[in-house]
Amino acid sequence: MCVTCGCSDDGETKITNLETGEAEHNHHHHTHTLPDGTIITHSHNHDTHIEAPQIHAKIHNTTISLEQDILAKNNLLAAQNRGWFKGRNILALNLMSSPGAGKTTLLTRTINDLKHQLSISVIEGDQETANDAKKIKETGSKVIQINTGTGCHLDASMIERGLQQLNPPLNSVVMIENVGNLVCPALFDLGEQAKVVILSVTEGEDKPLKYPHIFRASDIMILTKIDLLPYLQFDVQKCIEYAKEVNPKIQIFQVSATTGAGLENWYAWLTEKVTNLSALISSRLKDT
Repeated sequence: MCVTCGCSDDGETKITNLETGEAEHNHHHHTHTLPDGTIITHSHNHDTHIEAPQIHAKIHNTTISLEQDILAKNNLLAAQNRGWFKGRNILALNLMSSPGAGKTTLLTRTINDLKHQLSISVIEGDQETANDAKKIKETGSKVIQINTGTGCHLDASMIERGLQQLNPPLNSVVMIENVGNLVCPALFDLGEQAKVVILSVTEGEDKPLKYPHIFRASDIMILTKIDLLPYLQFDVQKCIEYAKEVNPKIQIFQVSATTGAGLENWYAWLTEKVTNLSALISSRLKDT
């Protein structure tokens, strides 16, 4: 059991290149500092799985420090990822939501509508299957599938490895579709420029209050499936008020990826971000 978020750590991460079909596996490794100062590194493969319960039992009283260590290591890798994106003039966005909120549908619609304006590559995160990555591939976009096994979120190390496989072009956009979860993805910086939380009208307007951290950490909230509003008891205004209560600075777009309603606002924000990033890079080059 992971001390940071509670997800199981006895599986492995698999990164699949949809172009070549090649898969890269990585066993889950841990480095623990025990109360007596002993440092133990182990991986949860078949050879060492038996010792895992004993090790985790010994660190029961050091959960907080271990969580800080894990997040500190992730933040260091995230900073490296951020520098990698910056050096290539790439806008990276971290898309987060609960399962079934419509991330993939919104993403495929966005790629198809903007493919002549923006070069968009995708890192697709799921516990299992490459189903969503295959949908992305059908748009013509470059895509890498990351399967986290029993893990409930992507982390900076996974993104670093995924980028090596993806190799996105300069002056482009990388969309990171995180594992469906409204809790853990908010804890892990991936090196993205902005976090985007996606909430569907089928989930209930009080989600920003129930899961405040992910809404507080996000720059954008996209309220999806608004074409279903006539058939639901969903109070849009209350949802917006709740989101603003948690995060007064959050920008909110109401969209339907099915009908296209409201997408022009999302597209305008996205293209403006790309334009501003390109302008900033050009200004720096002139200064040098």
